[in-house]
Amino acid sequence: MWRWGVPWPLWLLPLVAAGQALDAGTAAYEERTVTGIRGRAVELSCGSAAPAVVFWSFTALGSAGPPRAVAVGSGAEAAVAPGAGALGRVTLRNGTLELRELRGNAAGRFLCQGLFPEWGRLRVGYAAVMLRVLVPVSKPFVRLTAAAAAEGTEVALTCTVREGTAPLGFSWQHREPHGRLLAAPVGMGGSGAELLLAPANRSHAGWYSCTARNEVNNRTSEPVYLDIVYGPDEPAISVEPFSPEQGSFSAGEREDVVLSCLAPSNPPSRYIWLHNGSQVHIGQTFVMSAIARGQAGTYTCLAENTHLQTRTQATIVLTVYYPPAGSPSCSALPSADLRDVALRCRWVGGFPAARLRWVGPGEEEQELEEDEEGAAGPSFSMATSIVPGAATRNGSSFTCVATHPALREGAACRTTLWIPAGGPTCAAAATKRDEFVMLRCRWEGGEPPATLRWWDGQGRALGTPTTSTTVLVLSTETQLRGRDFVCVAAHPLRAASTECRLRLDVPELEVERSEVAVLEGGEARLACRHRGGTELGAELGWFDPQQREVPGSSTKYRLERGGAWANLTVRDAEWPRDGGSYRCSAANSVGTNSLRVQLRVERYPAPPNVTISKLRYTRARTEVRLQWRTQGAGNLTGFVVQRRPAKKPQRRTGGTWETAAGDIEPSSRDRRLGGLDPRVVYAFRVLAVNHRTAGHPSEVQTPAEPPFEALPAVMGAAVLGMLVAASMSLLAVYLIARHRDRLPRLHELLFRMAGPDAPQLAEDVNVAVSIEDGEGQGQEEPGGPSTAAMEEEPRSAPPGDPADDAPVDVTITGTALP
Repeated sequence: MWRWGVPWPLWLLPLVAAGQALDAGTAAYEERTVTGIRGRAVELSCGSAAPAVVFWSFTALGSAGPPRAVAVGSGAEAAVAPGAGALGRVTLRNGTLELRELRGNAAGRFLCQGLFPEWGRLRVGYAAVMLRVLVPVSKPFVRLTAAAAAEGTEVALTCTVREGTAPLGFSWQHREPHGRLLAAPVGMGGSGAELLLAPANRSHAGWYSCTARNEVNNRTSEPVYLDIVYGPDEPAISVEPFSPEQGSFSAGEREDVVLSCLAPSNPPSRYIWLHNGSQVHIGQTFVMSAIARGQAGTYTCLAENTHLQTRTQATIVLTVYYPPAGSPSCSALPSADLRDVALRCRWVGGFPAARLRWVGPGEEEQELEEDEEGAAGPSFSMATSIVPGAATRNGSSFTCVATHPALREGAACRTTLWIPAGGPTCAAAATKRDEFVMLRCRWEGGEPPATLRWWDGQGRALGTPTTSTTVLVLSTETQLRGRDFVCVAAHPLRAASTECRLRLDVPELEVERSEVAVLEGGEARLACRHRGGTELGAELGWFDPQQREVPGSSTKYRLERGGAWANLTVRDAEWPRDGGSYRCSAANSVGTNSLRVQLRVERYPAPPNVTISKLRYTRARTEVRLQWRTQGAGNLTGFVVQRRPAKKPQRRTGGTWETAAGDIEPSSRDRRLGGLDPRVVYAFRVLAVNHRTAGHPSEVQTPAEPPFEALPAVMGAAVLGMLVAASMSLLAVYLIARHRDRLPRLHELLFRMAGPDAPQLAEDVNVAVSIEDGEGQGQEEPGGPSTAAMEEEPRSAPPGDPADDAPVDVTITGTALP
């Protein structure tokens, strides 16, 4: 490898400098064209074999000057001429010239002159290489004449490329505003680098990009947006729920209605809603919740393009349907003189009128005749059908089906033809203080209801026919007693009529017993009731023997009433005042009837006589003990003891008898009476009582004095005195014995003759005193006066009686030892 400035071989330099080819005999020459791409690498070979010496020169394309040296080499050694870097990064290897990072200046004619060793000698060879340098297409960009254009104007789009080897090709891509790729732009015009939209429409709006290409590469530009301003178009109004009519829309009342308006526009339209010319809403969608009938009318959608200041509008008519109030009603009425049944269905009101039709008892629907016209098909608001009564089975059901645009499922009512059970019932009642008689006939139920009418017993019609209930009012001034009245009932589904009868008459009475007996003081029950002739009812009452009406309640009478009976109870019957003939009376508006009941009040037998067997004071004279006995037979209920003062202080005379004890059981024969004044002498008598009848009083007696009881008291006092005296004596002896020094004379006098045992006297005295104080008390002698006194009291006296508290004799004995 040598540097380019070394003279090697010097004989070649003049030739190279002169641009002349080496002349070494016969030389080979070839010429070819090579294409390279700018920025890339390209190799230029001098021949098929590697030359021993090679020299490369370059002549620029279109240049008339001499060629410039590029590189020279010999074997493994090579040198690059200065200034060759303008062609790129030049290297020479084995005679092949390599140009890396090829530049556009390298386009031209490269000449290779080489010496090729051949058969021991050097052969000169030449190669001319025409190098074409291609430039890749740069990234294009799109230019618009207007980024936003009004629809109908002309818009041009130009695709511009900064560099690139011609020829260049162009293609365009169009995407909608939302990104959908279109097949090809519509309205393309002009050269390939220009897209002309003449005129532009709304479909041209979107993203545009162009692609530029040559034989080297292709590049696509960034998309640009073309906005086409247009509109608004004529609005289109939609209604939910969708129910188009001829030139209008409809909705059911209380339904949610949504009005939507669409007017294509760019920028989007501004929507204004008008109802009957007045603004009601701003926005594309107008929602009316639970629409009312007052919201019906014309609705106008006004669309406005604020950019173009243009407006369009559209108008619809909205009808609000509303059904009639409530639900359809079905009824059945007799017709054709009670031979047929007219079925009527009615549902009036609403907009539009409801369509009605009758459906028979079969499963298939059938349209029946309409009102009096008899035209087949459904009717509006009212529908009537006539069915033959005799041919219609009892319990057949007919349905009236109603349809209305505002109802999704429609409505219906049903009526069932049936004959009421049983038959008519008749009743009579008096009104307005029995001045009138009202006859009522009822046969309720049925569809249609039965027709009723009154007739008299001679077959004359009374009043007018009515359904279910008929009332006939008669004056009691006319003769009604014993007259017959007939209520005739007819029904269309029943071939024969039925009837019920009334006969106006006074009530018939009966009593439980015509004669009632009761003992004096008891209760008598008189029973009365009415039967037959009670169509008008009856008011029952009782009259006493003096023909006075018995009141509802009193102390003497108790009156009980029922619907058909009246019972009279005579309380506490008295003889002979309550006995006699009682009358049960029943009255109605056509007459009166009565029955008598005889009440007999009997007296109780007289009670037996009473004799007092014992009457004695107690010791305190505040109580007496009374015993008695009866004589003879007789029914009695108790005894009464009476008393009065026989003698009083200050010489007062005896007073009236007063009850000392009453309500004494009939089995009792003795009584203890207290609360007596000891200063008063009382007289007593006893009476036997039989209910309210008292027997003859017993003889009058005064109480006897209690037995004498002074001896026990005297003996008790004597014993007590002896005990006191003995106690005092013993006490004196004891003191003298104890105090010998103080009372020597008494001691000597008292104990002089005591002897050797005298000192024991004190101890004996102590024992005697203790006996007196304790053990000697409370001893009772048997057979004392207290026992005799207790035996004199009656055996019926209760325990604890003061008369039994007799004195008790107690003997206490004291012994003094010598």
